[in-house]
Amino acid sequence: MDRRTQRLFCHTYRFRTKTSVFSVSSVVEIFSIHEPSLLLPCLKGKRAWLFPSLIAVAPIRVGRGRGAAHNTDVLKKDRAAHLLRRLEELYPETPIPLDHTSPYTLLVAVLLSAQCTDIRVNQVTPALFALANTPEKMRQVPVNDILAIIRPCGLSPTKAAAISKLSEILCEKHGGEVPANFEDLEALPGVGHKTASVVMAQSFGVPAFPVDTHIHRLAKRWKLTPGKNVVQTERDLKKLFPRSSWNKLHLQIIFYGREHCTARGCDGKSCLLCDELYGA
Repeated sequence: MDRRTQRLFCHTYRFRTKTSVFSVSSVVEIFSIHEPSLLLPCLKGKRAWLFPSLIAVAPIRVGRGRGAAHNTDVLKKDRAAHLLRRLEELYPETPIPLDHTSPYTLLVAVLLSAQCTDIRVNQVTPALFALANTPEKMRQVPVNDILAIIRPCGLSPTKAAAISKLSEILCEKHGGEVPANFEDLEALPGVGHKTASVVMAQSFGVPAFPVDTHIHRLAKRWKLTPGKNVVQTERDLKKLFPRSSWNKLHLQIIFYGREHCTARGCDGKSCLLCDELYGA
């Protein structure tokens, strides 16, 4: 056996590879991330036989307090780096799911997507945008006519009124253009922070991290955030991932959550990425 291979106590040692340092709370997590093709260690109580690619450094006590928080952060950052790389491999291209032709039509489509699937929105918007695809045209359409078209989307009375009113505001206050800043976008009827984030990211290229139900669920499942609410999830994800990756990454996570790591179809270990992170 290589001399670097050590028998160590999992709860009291820090390990390093050539590129990373880990304070071990779960040896299996580290093995599955860095050496997925090798046999996982045989854990006996608190001891584990480690393979040569992990080299022991200074022993530490992993417990409560500042040290424990740091140890958790190290593992979290490593999971984030692994997910960023793998999602880029799985989804090198990230087409915007909602059909649109301008910042205005994207804004309306995102507004309609609340409590509704993207597929249903894409079935509804062609008729709506054939009727009116600019704020100037939409403000002239009676609310009931908008409502009749978007009714399949759910919450249609509220959404129809919001589309009509925001179109009027865009014409009166913004020259018929969608504003390229969060403050003005979030001041529009029916436009919350998530909708504004999608428009800023996809129409104007401003780094943003819109958090929907899929992202919120997967971020918690992958232990990237405690997941108490979407505000905290967004804040935690922005700290973990490079700013330059946000606009593409949020779509990659959505695609993966819809296709593989569904709410009921994965138990946190069975899909591809969950298995790589936590599989035995």
